[in-house]
Amino acid sequence: QVQLVESGGGLVQPGESLRLACVASGITLSTYTVAWYRQALGKQREYITHVSPGGFVKYSDLVIERFTISRDNAKNTVYLRMTGLKPEDTAVYYCNAWKNSENYWGRGTQVTVSS
Repeated sequence: QVQLVESGGGLVQPGESLRLACVASGITLSTYTVAWYRQALGKQREYITHVSPGGFVKYSDLVIERFTISRDNAKNTVYLRMTGLKPEDTAVYYCNAWKNSENYWGRGTQVTVSS
């Protein structure tokens, strides 16, 4: 059974940082494209970033130069390092892994940015 489990969310103040983790079981994450999405209350889910198996990375204009995606293949984990957090970054953050017809989602982790 394939599972993606996100962790690392929480309540932080504006300007602070968080690192989210997406740990996979049942698949070898390094062979999948892994993306992060987020969904704020009352809004549609939006794309943040992704990393391909070959290491190609792309970021949404909303987070470029503030967020960094990375892999730890030994831990079967993909991270999302978030710096300079803003109140508008408040959302549930989801990990997504896909390859060919396979498409998996985690259940999300809540990030709240508030003073």
